[in-house]
Amino acid sequence: MSVLVNKNSKVIVQGFTGTEGSFHAQQMIEYGTNVVGGVTPGKGGSTHLGKPVFNTVEDAVKTKGADTTIIFVPPAFAADAIMEAADAGIKVIIAITEGIPVKDMMKAKPYVKKKGAILIGPNCPGVITPGEAKVGIMPGFVFKQGRVGVVSKSGTLTYEAADQITKAGLGVSTAIGIGGDPIIGTSTKEAVQLLMEDPETDAIVMIGEIGGNYEAEAAQWIKENGNKKPVVGFIAGQTAPPGRRMGHAGAIIGGKDDTAIAKMRIMKENGIFVAESPAEIGEVMAKALGVDA
Repeated sequence: MSVLVNKNSKVIVQGFTGTEGSFHAQQMIEYGTNVVGGVTPGKGGSTHLGKPVFNTVEDAVKTKGADTTIIFVPPAFAADAIMEAADAGIKVIIAITEGIPVKDMMKAKPYVKKKGAILIGPNCPGVITPGEAKVGIMPGFVFKQGRVGVVSKSGTLTYEAADQITKAGLGVSTAIGIGGDPIIGTSTKEAVQLLMEDPETDAIVMIGEIGGNYEAEAAQWIKENGNKKPVVGFIAGQTAPPGRRMGHAGAIIGGKDDTAIAKMRIMKENGIFVAESPAEIGEVMAKALGVDA
């Protein structure tokens, strides 16, 4: 059991023959992910990296039974690629593309929901279930199998958290990089909920950043649902000045509850163990689980 992706996922790559798509598809195949093909309009019928290329997602679903997609399509066309995947019946859509226009995402997000699919991203590192499937751009070797779930807005901090968890003698069940754009398909709360319901996840690391209310919403949901599993939280951007965008398009302090300090306070108030720096994540998680790091 895992969430979103596993060894049985039938994965396609949209933007398969492009530079980014090719590089990361090769990495995913080498990791052992079940990549069944890819989509590049106009190149259907050819072969790339030893896998079939299709003109449309619908063709890939009909021919290969694809149920998961990863999108490496330029920003101007990425929302259409997301909606095409949902239309074709893909259930897990992972959009890596950064900088998709907000007006496009305002259309794509409800469309995906209406079709009953889950969208991760955009502007995210993807999802990995160690030892089973890597559907993303993360360095697979950092992630070791275990029972700690990771939810993160930041790509690099996802890898740092995984490294810290490994060093503490623990491992990762599934890591979900939800993305840092202003409009993303899956919120922190929704990703935490998936891991809370996963019988093979014993604890969760929740990494957020300044801007928005995703972390506060997740923290409140965790408390309302009885703090069933220990959660360790970390917020990036503790020195960020108000009104300045930091890194991600969604990382901007808009109000008093958007600051790192306020978010850390809210997490503590809701029974979450808070790490003051990324270097403490493994240690705090080991304490939360009552094991020696």
